[in-house]
Amino acid sequence: MATRSTPVPLLRRPEVQRIVYPALVGIVLIAAWQLAVTALQLPPYLVPSPYLMAVTLFEHWQPLGMALATTVKITLIAFLAATVAGVLVSFLFVQSKRIETALFPYAVLLQVTPIVAVAPLIIIWVKDPTISMVICATLVALFPIIANTTLGLRSIDPDLQAYFKLNRATRWQSLVRLRIPSALPYFFGGLRISSGLALIGAVVAEFVAGTGGTGSGLAYQILQAGFQLDIPRMFAALLLISLTGIALFAAMSWLSKKALGSWHASETSHD
Repeated sequence: MATRSTPVPLLRRPEVQRIVYPALVGIVLIAAWQLAVTALQLPPYLVPSPYLMAVTLFEHWQPLGMALATTVKITLIAFLAATVAGVLVSFLFVQSKRIETALFPYAVLLQVTPIVAVAPLIIIWVKDPTISMVICATLVALFPIIANTTLGLRSIDPDLQAYFKLNRATRWQSLVRLRIPSALPYFFGGLRISSGLALIGAVVAEFVAGTGGTGSGLAYQILQAGFQLDIPRMFAALLLISLTGIALFAAMSWLSKKALGSWHASETSHD
């Protein structure tokens, strides 16, 4: 006679804990922030309360929402471009150790060069502001994809590699059936990092470009609020940037779960 498994309580389920625990910490931090601002009677031009920030976000939602759409558009285009370019470069590196040795230092050079120093040149060379900001954000987000995917493509089981050679597998068969499945956990790890960097690169490029008007992003809203000493509006724009970054990370984590959840230990283990 088969025994019925004991149902796991709702709050003990890992998928619920991943939502409830951060939410509880966030509620505590917001409440402490509100209490501190109220108790110390801090003026809004120094530190606005969470309540005032929420009210400002509601009152100025139209310009902030349009700016958010612009920033998200630049971020997503740059993230997609960085993903495609990073994967192609990684495939090139894994074909020959000499190619990787010759070109990998230049990928590192892109990573360590401050985008603030390069962005003005890109904006001057590329006349279209949107394209120039996409290029800047792509350069910021590119290296994690290259580094993680290349590491994953090379981190294969030696026994499996010997088995493929024993069966005279072609280079294409080894790439598709051995290297790519082994690289997927590294690749999705790179996506989680690169998605946030694409957002950072987009905001930094907007700061450097200083474009205004209806097509401006959240960075311009922050600059404008700073010039006007409208600190609650500045915090509201910062909140939108933070929430966008969290949403991108959550989306990449969900994508990784869907791709790896049925077979890889990084997603199946709950310890």
